[in-house]
Amino acid sequence: MSSTKNYLAFDFGAESGRAIMGSFDGDRLALAEVHRFLNTPVRLPGVLHWNVLQLWQEIKNGIERGVRSSGGAPAGIGIDTWGIDFGLLDRNGALIGNPTHYRDQRTDGMIDAACARVPKAEIFGQTGIQFMQINTLYQLFAMVLKQDPALESAATFLTVPDLFNYWLTGRKVCEFSNATTTQAFNPAQQGWATELLSRLGIPTHIFPEIVTPGTILGPLQSAIGDELNIRIPIPVVAPACHDTGSAVAAVPATNQRFGWISSGTWSIVGAEVPNAVVNADTLAYNLTNEGGVNGTYRLCKNVAGLWLVQECRRTWAREGAEHSYAELTALAAEATPFHAIIDPDHSIFLKPSEVGDDMPSRIRARCQATGQPLPESKGAIIRCALESLALKYRWVLEKLELILGYRLEPLHIVGGGTQNQLLCQLTADATGRQVIAGPVEATAIGNVIMQALALGDLASLAEGRDLIRRSFDVVSYAPTADRARWDEAYDRLGKQL
Repeated sequence: MSSTKNYLAFDFGAESGRAIMGSFDGDRLALAEVHRFLNTPVRLPGVLHWNVLQLWQEIKNGIERGVRSSGGAPAGIGIDTWGIDFGLLDRNGALIGNPTHYRDQRTDGMIDAACARVPKAEIFGQTGIQFMQINTLYQLFAMVLKQDPALESAATFLTVPDLFNYWLTGRKVCEFSNATTTQAFNPAQQGWATELLSRLGIPTHIFPEIVTPGTILGPLQSAIGDELNIRIPIPVVAPACHDTGSAVAAVPATNQRFGWISSGTWSIVGAEVPNAVVNADTLAYNLTNEGGVNGTYRLCKNVAGLWLVQECRRTWAREGAEHSYAELTALAAEATPFHAIIDPDHSIFLKPSEVGDDMPSRIRARCQATGQPLPESKGAIIRCALESLALKYRWVLEKLELILGYRLEPLHIVGGGTQNQLLCQLTADATGRQVIAGPVEATAIGNVIMQALALGDLASLAEGRDLIRRSFDVVSYAPTADRARWDEAYDRLGKQL
């Protein structure tokens, strides 16, 4: 390349969103954050919503600031977000209502209700996706049972990033990596699981065309360009629109048999495989097959992640004690190891904290219910959460290795959780293998890499991963702790699973 190319990546997480400009000079990739904003859910009486109209405004703000910061229009725009949630459009293409948050209570009991109509093994056989009540399938089924008029009048289903892409380009499609998270996609047929959807009473006509990661969706709509005073048509690219898909695309691996953890509000633990693995073992361990880039799949499992820490921090802030994540981690480092171990994926931890029902209280309640001493100090509570996460990572890795028949090493951790050095070291100790942490901004980097591939500025994913290794530092952690103590703690976790 003879000149620097700029790519604007929007990365939405459960707490915040960013617009990040990736600049590729032909040898190295550099990132610059041009806009950051909160992603704050809105609670109406009885329902928890995403504020998608505010997020849409932030996208336009990010484009405007990105153009201003780089002195011209970027070569491309790409969006990635969390999975599962969606918007419904009417026959005129207008959004019907406000998209509901996956932590809303409407999916309580929906897995059992769905499995009463279609056996669990059949649902898994058609989708290969782990059973979580937050999944799109159960959100839609809840609407069926409620006879929700929004579903009855819907003409088009779009996941959240696809909704934003529609508003950017006017094109109604669902991107592959995010479509697979819905538990409404059939990997064997490479299309929507229409038989399953029909048996659950979910209308199949609303599901649009599925496109692969790296598809150029079209130019930015002229009306948006006029609003933002942008006269050059900017290509909008679907990267891996699911944030984990983009993050895994940015893993700087040098071998094929690596393990990975995308660490943030959720921790997704997995392996990159060529095809979906749908069998009795993956069903028994509740593993999931999510779409990746270049035709791959991510055989993986969602683990609660730093959600527990985030909710503890919110609780203490509400009580008047503001703590940074670094401060909480330092307190945890000083706390007594292995005081108590919990399953971080217990259903008690799923919903947002409320006054009188907060995360620290829930953690203590689980310790009490499992016959363990209660963590009283803030440091002890956070250490309990972090050690439990590391041990759950070990459990998932062991199940993946049983199914795949080979050891996953090294273990790459990417995303914001790499900044928690204590968790990275605990993960190396709990799993007994080398951990390579970084890059921090893997999701945005993967988004940029897929844009560059789509626009012909990179030749392959392997070339992109080589570029990432040249451009960003990583930190390596080796296991150091007493294996016997970790094995005893692992046994404690096992009795809760």
